[in-house]
Amino acid sequence: MTDPTDLARIWASLPGFETVRASGDGTWAYWAWTGRHETAEIYAAPTDGSAPPLRLTHGTDHFAIRDVTRDGNHLILAQSRHSCEHDQLFLLDRTAGNRLTELTPLQTNHYLYGGNFAPDGASFCFIADFDYDTGRVTAGGWVYAQELATGARKVLIRTSEPFETGPVHSHSGGHLLWHRHTRAPGGTQLWLIDADGGNPRELLCFSAKSSVIGRWLDNDCIAFIHLTEGTDRDRVGLLTLASGAIRWLADAPGFNPQDIVAGRNGLFACQVYDHSSLAPVVFDAATGVHQPLPNTSGRRSLLPLAGLPDGGWLAEAYDADAPHALVRIHPDGSNTILACAPPPPGRSFARPGDFRWTAPDGTACQGWLYQPVTTSKGLIVVVHGGPTWHSEDWVNPMIGFWEQAGYTVLDPNYRGSTGFGAAYREAVKEDGWGGREQGDIRAGIEALVAQGIAQMGRIAVAGNSYGGFSAWHAITRFADLVNAAIPMCGMYRLDIDYHATEMPHGRAYSEAMMGGAPAEFPGKYANASPGNFIHQLKGRLLIVHGLADSNVGPENTHTAVRELTAAGIPHEVLLFENEGHGVARQSNLAIYLARTADFLDRAFGAPGHG
Repeated sequence: MTDPTDLARIWASLPGFETVRASGDGTWAYWAWTGRHETAEIYAAPTDGSAPPLRLTHGTDHFAIRDVTRDGNHLILAQSRHSCEHDQLFLLDRTAGNRLTELTPLQTNHYLYGGNFAPDGASFCFIADFDYDTGRVTAGGWVYAQELATGARKVLIRTSEPFETGPVHSHSGGHLLWHRHTRAPGGTQLWLIDADGGNPRELLCFSAKSSVIGRWLDNDCIAFIHLTEGTDRDRVGLLTLASGAIRWLADAPGFNPQDIVAGRNGLFACQVYDHSSLAPVVFDAATGVHQPLPNTSGRRSLLPLAGLPDGGWLAEAYDADAPHALVRIHPDGSNTILACAPPPPGRSFARPGDFRWTAPDGTACQGWLYQPVTTSKGLIVVVHGGPTWHSEDWVNPMIGFWEQAGYTVLDPNYRGSTGFGAAYREAVKEDGWGGREQGDIRAGIEALVAQGIAQMGRIAVAGNSYGGFSAWHAITRFADLVNAAIPMCGMYRLDIDYHATEMPHGRAYSEAMMGGAPAEFPGKYANASPGNFIHQLKGRLLIVHGLADSNVGPENTHTAVRELTAAGIPHEVLLFENEGHGVARQSNLAIYLARTADFLDRAFGAPGHG
C-alpha cells in the first residue's frame, strides 16, 4: 500500500472545477481549477476543443470567476485573503497579458457579492455591506454600479436586510434582477430595479418563508424555480415582465429542481435531481416542453453550467470513477472534452453503492457507500455540509483518500438534504438542528453494523461546517456507537456560532433552521449544542479549523479547547492560519489527510480515554 503521506499528497492534488463561465459569443470557456496548484487558478479553453487549457492567473489565494464579457477578453474575478470570504474584485484583461487590476480594495471587514458586467462592458454592478465613501460597514447590502474606466461608484439602492447574491443585468442593461430576503428568515423574493436604481419592485413572492430563484432568458422573460415551504413539491415557471403573467411548466411529484442555467433562443437547462442522482432537463420556453439533457459523455452525471449561442452547453461530466471533466455539449447531444486532468500514478477510484436505510420514525434515507478492496480498517461517516445540500456519485478527495487508505466510508444524505424534494429538505426545520436528522445518520451507522459492514469500536464521523457540527454531535450524543470524530469548522455551541458568524445571511439561516434566535429559544439552542454534552464524550477527538473562517467562527473551536482542557478531556487540534471555512490549499489538504490517517489508526487501534 502507498505510504499515507504520499497518498495524501496524491489526493490533495485532485483537480476540480468551480465557477465555470462562457464568453457571451460562446467561443471561450473559463473556470477556476482547484487541486492542480496550491490555490484555485483561472483557466481558459476554446469551446471548439482546438487548443489545450491555458492558465491565466498565478495567485497566492484562490480565485473565482464572477463574470465574463461577450468577447471573452475581460473577466471579473473574486479573491479573499486566506479564503476568509471577504472578497476583493479584480479585472482580468486578456488583451494586456492577463493583467489584473484591482476593482475594489483588499478588505477583511465586509462582504461583497456579484460583479456582473453591464452589456456594453463599460461598468459592472455588485452588492456590499459597506459605504466606500465613509469607509464604514453598513447594516445591510448596498447595490453599486462602478465604471471600469474611472472606478467611479454610484449607490443604486440601500437596504437593511441580509444578502448572499448580487444583482444581474438584463440583456439590454435596462434592469437588474435581484434576489432579496425582505420577509421571514430563509425566504427569498425576486425583485427588479431599473439600471439607475429607480423603481424597485417585488416581482415574485409566493410566501414569506419560501424561496424563488430566477434567471433572465431575455429582456421580458424570466425562468424561475419556486422552492416551496410547507408543501410537498417545488415547481418551475416563466414570468413575463410586460404582463406579469406566470406560466407553470413543471410541478410534478418527484421533480426536484435545484437551479436554472439560461441558454439561448428561449432554451434553459434545469438541474433536476432524483434521490441525489442528477437528471437534468432542457426546457423550451415557447412550448413549455422539457426533454432530458442528452448524455453521451461516458460519465454517469452531466451538469449543465453555461449556455452557448448554438443551443449547446458547457457542462461538468462526472462520477466517482475518475477526475471530473469539462465538456461542451453540442446541439446534437455529442460532446467535446475541453479539460480533464489525467490521474497521477498511485490514485485509485471506487464506485460507490447506493445505500438505503430507514430512520427510527420510518423516514427512508439514502447515502453513498464506499468499500475498500482490502479488509476494512473501520467505518468513517462523512457528513456533508449545509444542511441544505447533498452528496452525489462524484469524486471527493477526502473520501477517495480514506477509502484507498483502507476504510469503509458512508456519505449520508440525511433529512434536510436537497435532491429529495421539498418535504425532505424542509423536514430538518421541524426539530431544528441536532434533531431527527442526526438520528438519520445514527440509523445509517446501525444499519451498516447490522449488515456486518461496520464493526463496533471502529466507527468515526467527520465533516466540514454542518458536517463538523454532526461530528461533534456524534462523539457527544452517540458515545455508545461512535468512538472517533473529526469536526472541521463545526458549530460547537449554536449560540456562539449565531453571534460569531460574520456572514450577512448567517444569523438569518440559523433562525430559519431553529425557528428563531437564541434569545427566543435558548433551550432549543442549548439542547442542540454539542458543547453542553462533552461530559458524555468517550472517544478520540481531532478538532480542525481554519482561523480565517468568517462563516463558522473559530471561537467555536477556541471555546471547545478551553472547556475540554478544563474538564481534563483529551483531544487533538489542527489549526490552519491561512484557511477559511474548510481546508482548500493543496499543501494544507495533504497535511490534513495525512494527520487524519494517523489519528484514525490510533483511534481504532487503542481504546479511548473514557
